[in-house]
Amino acid sequence: MASFTLDSRLDGAVGGKTASALDRAFGMKTVGDLLMHYPRRYARRGELTQISSLPVGESVTIVAEVRRAGERRMKNRNGSLLEVVISDGNGDLSLTFFNQAWRLKDLQPGRRGIFAGKVGEYRGIKQLAHPDYELFDDVEMARMTAEANVNLPIPIYPATSTVASWQFQRIVALVLDGLGEVTEPLPEELRMRHDLIAARDAIERIHRPEFFDQIEPARETLRMQEAFVLQVALLQQRAFVRALSATVRAPGPILERFDADLPFPRTPDQISVGDDIARDLQGEWPMNRLVQGEVGSGKTLVALRAMLQVAQSGGQSALIAPTEVLAAQHVRSIARMLGRELAPQLMPTLLTGQLPAAERRKAALRAASGQARIVVGTHALLSESTTFADLGLVVVDEQHRFGVEQRESLRAKGSSPHALVLTATPIPRTVAMTVFGDLDVSTIRTMPVGRAGIQTFVAPLHEKPAWFGRVWDRIAEEVGLGRQAFVVCAAIDAEALTKDDTADEAPGAEEGETGRTRWGVVQVADLLSRHPAFSAIRVEILHGKMPSDEKDAVMQAFARGDIDVLVATTVVEVGVDVPNASTMAILEADRFGVSQLHQLRGRVGRGAVPGLCLLVTEAPQATPARERVEAVASTLDGFVLAEIDLELRGEGDVLGGAQSGARSSLRLLRVVKDADVIAEARIAAEQVLAEDPALRRHPGLAAALERNVGMAERAALAKN
Repeated sequence: MASFTLDSRLDGAVGGKTASALDRAFGMKTVGDLLMHYPRRYARRGELTQISSLPVGESVTIVAEVRRAGERRMKNRNGSLLEVVISDGNGDLSLTFFNQAWRLKDLQPGRRGIFAGKVGEYRGIKQLAHPDYELFDDVEMARMTAEANVNLPIPIYPATSTVASWQFQRIVALVLDGLGEVTEPLPEELRMRHDLIAARDAIERIHRPEFFDQIEPARETLRMQEAFVLQVALLQQRAFVRALSATVRAPGPILERFDADLPFPRTPDQISVGDDIARDLQGEWPMNRLVQGEVGSGKTLVALRAMLQVAQSGGQSALIAPTEVLAAQHVRSIARMLGRELAPQLMPTLLTGQLPAAERRKAALRAASGQARIVVGTHALLSESTTFADLGLVVVDEQHRFGVEQRESLRAKGSSPHALVLTATPIPRTVAMTVFGDLDVSTIRTMPVGRAGIQTFVAPLHEKPAWFGRVWDRIAEEVGLGRQAFVVCAAIDAEALTKDDTADEAPGAEEGETGRTRWGVVQVADLLSRHPAFSAIRVEILHGKMPSDEKDAVMQAFARGDIDVLVATTVVEVGVDVPNASTMAILEADRFGVSQLHQLRGRVGRGAVPGLCLLVTEAPQATPARERVEAVASTLDGFVLAEIDLELRGEGDVLGGAQSGARSSLRLLRVVKDADVIAEARIAAEQVLAEDPALRRHPGLAAALERNVGMAERAALAKN
C-alpha cells in the first residue's frame, strides 16, 4: 500500500478529482492540511439528536431514525415528491426529495443514519430539502457486530454543501490507511511530563477513535503541538529581529527640556514604560514593543517621549493613525505638548491623502529632507512617493486597524527602525502571548489624576420604550449646564444602508441582533432638528465619508466649544479629546462589540467634568447582544472587559486580522481556556531554542514549523 507523509500532495493520496474538491471547499493542498481538519464533535450510532432544538436556517448533521416514507404526485407541476419523516423520539423532521422515488428502497422505516442539510420550515414543520445522508448497515450486521459497534464514535466534521461529513470521513480513512511515520514535534521530556501520546497515535485517535475516552488524550496532544510550534515560531522571529543591528538612539537635552516643561507629573506606569522604551532605543537590536493602556492613560505621551529620544540623534519618527480625524488631532496635540520652542525645531507634520496637492507635496518634502522629525499620517505614509531621510521609529496607533503588510511597508522605509505599537484595547495575557509573542508587551494601568470618571447606564428600550425620549432630554440638560455631548450611530444613513453599502466604520453584522439598523447619523440629525428641547442647541454631524478638511473643521469647532452635540459614526472611537464633553449616547449599542463600546465611552469624562454614557438598546434581556451591553455598563476596567469579550465572542472574533500567518493554523487551541497550555509551551520553546537554536536535534519540530509556518507565514510574522 502507498505510504504518505504529512507533506505529501493531496492529489497523490486521494486522486485529482477529490483533491480539487477539497481544495475548493477548504483550501487543502497536502495530506497534513487534510488531517488538521479535525471533527467538531462525535455522535454514537445509538444516539438520536434532539430535532426539536435544531435552529432554522443553519446547516446541521444529525443522527436519526426513519419513521415513515411515501411518494405523491405534485398538483401544480410535473413530477413526484418523496416525503420522509425522521425522528429522535422527541420530535420529527421532514425530508423532501423531488423526482427521486428510487430512494424509497433505502429509506425504510426503522433504518438509522446520518442526515445533513440546511434546516428550513414549511407550514410550521422543520424540514431538510434534498439532504445528504448515509444509512447505517445495522440491518445487515450480525447482532453481535451491531452491539459491538453501537458505541463506536462517529466523527462529525465541519462540512460544506459539496463535501459532506461522512464523505470527509471516508477520505480521511483512506489517507490514514496509507499514512507512514509521523515525526514527533514535541520534545520527549515535554510529552512525558504531560503524559501525551505519540503524534501518529494522536492523529489516528482524533479521526478514528475506537472508544470515546481515546478522543481527549488525542486532543490534548494536538493542542500542545499547536501551542508549542507557534511559540517556537514567535521566539524564532524575536531572535531574528534581535540579530539585526539598530542605530542607538540615546536621550539628550531635547527630552530633558520636554520633561522639565511638562505641566503635570507622569504616572508611575508612564515612568516605568518610558524607562523600558528608553532602554530599548539604546539597544543593539530594533525595539519591537507593544504598549497597551486604557483610553486616556497617556500612551501618546509615552510615544512622544520616544520620538524625542530618536530626534536627539537627528532621526525621524512616523506615526500612522487609522483615521484622518485622529491623525490631524495627533499633530495638533503633539505641537501643543512640544511648546513654542520645540515644535518649530522638530516640525511635526501632517501627511494624509486628502490634503490639497500643494500641502501634501510640502509635507512629503519635509519628510524626505529630514526637516520634519515627526511625521503623522494615515495610509498616505505608505505610498511609494513618501520617503524619509532617517526613519528611526515607527509608531502604529491602534494596531488592530492596520494589516500586517501596511505596517511592514512603513518599516521598510527605514534601516531596521524601532517599532512601537499602541493599543487602547486591553489584551488578555494569553492573547498577547499567542498573537504578540514576538513583541515585548508593556501595560499602563494607572490613570492621570484629576479625571472625574464615567457613569454608564443601559437604556433598555425593549422593556422601557419611553426611555428613548428621556435620553434626548438628558443630553439637553447636560448642554444646559454648558457641557457637550456625542451621539454615536452604527451607520451614516440607515435608509440608504444596504448589505454592500455599510457605514465607513460600522461594526460587523455579527454584532447586531436587533434587525435592520434604524438610526443612522442622517436620521438622528433630522430627529434633533425637530426636537423642541434642541431648538437652541448647536448640532453637527461627522462621519468618515465627509471631505478631510470638512471633518477636521467640525472636530476643531467641537473642541473649541462651537458645537454642542456631535452626531457621529465610530470615526470618534479613538483619540478624540474634548475635555468638556460630558455625555455620550450610543444608539443601537448592541451592534457594537464590548471593546468598541469601551473605546467609545472613553471619549467622555476626560477632564474635570463627570462623564455619562447611555447605552441605548432594543435587544431583549438574556440575549448575547444584551449581555455585551450590560457587561460594558458593569465595569470601567478595560482589562476585565477584554476577558469578558473573549468569553462572549470567542477569540476568533477578538483576534481578528491579528490572527494571521502561523496563528491561523490553530485548530484546537483556545487562548482563554488553554492559558496554562500556552504558558507551558512558551517555557518549553524557550528551553529548546536556548539549547538547539538551529533545531538540528529536533527534526520533527523543524518539519512541523516548515509545514505550519511556511514562507508566507514567516513573512507575515516578520511583518507583525
